[in-house]
Amino acid sequence: MPTLPALFFGHGNPMNALLRNSYTDRWSRIGAATPRPKAILCVSAHWYVPGAAVTINTAPRTIHDFGGFPRELYQVSYPAPGDPDLARRVQKLLSPVSVNLEERWGLDHGTWSVLCHVYPQADVPVVQLSIDETKPASFHYEIGQRLAPLRDEGILIVGSGNLVHNLHTYAWGSHPVDPYDWALRFEREVRELLLGNQHRPLVQYESLGRDAMLSIPTPDHYLPLLYVLGTGKPAEPISFPVEGVDGGSISMLAVQLG
Repeated sequence: MPTLPALFFGHGNPMNALLRNSYTDRWSRIGAATPRPKAILCVSAHWYVPGAAVTINTAPRTIHDFGGFPRELYQVSYPAPGDPDLARRVQKLLSPVSVNLEERWGLDHGTWSVLCHVYPQADVPVVQLSIDETKPASFHYEIGQRLAPLRDEGILIVGSGNLVHNLHTYAWGSHPVDPYDWALRFEREVRELLLGNQHRPLVQYESLGRDAMLSIPTPDHYLPLLYVLGTGKPAEPISFPVEGVDGGSISMLAVQLG
């Protein structure tokens, strides 16, 4: 089994689950181009809770964790199976960090709104790992480092969030708007750091200045990127298979290692 890539997706608006656009088309292409994994381990911005937990359900439910969207979005089901063996493997890899085996959580829209395009048949098992909101950014990067062996075991590691995610400045109207200057500057700076394999400034993102603070007003959508970066290998190629900014302040950038 070849070493699988690790992927960070900018998932954006949950309506992407129902849409065909440049982002979802590229998500589909990623699925077609990636060797089929045994299972997927996903870290989603929308499971941001006190403590680390991993889903152990054999049939995780589709969680509709949003409000105010059309009825058809609440009818979307992504019936991928779970993988209890992978959940226990994650728990073991992360020891001595305490990781709860969670049966009540399922797949939130950070996971299924992307995977319904990447693997539309929902036939690849999916496990979610929570983001412990009580821990610093360095903790999340180190968790990624501990998860790195999974890439050699047929597991596709996915982070789902948005590099730039500022809903206070998001243009909700139907007319497209140009990306904000600060969003473009921050995305450009992050790309340069990624291509230079400079992870430390990305972990210490709060020291990157005003553009970073406007782009990351809360950590939840940024931290999944650090999990993916933590799994990286020396001199590994990095690419950006999806690009674009939605509503002026939501980066749809995808980052692929390997």
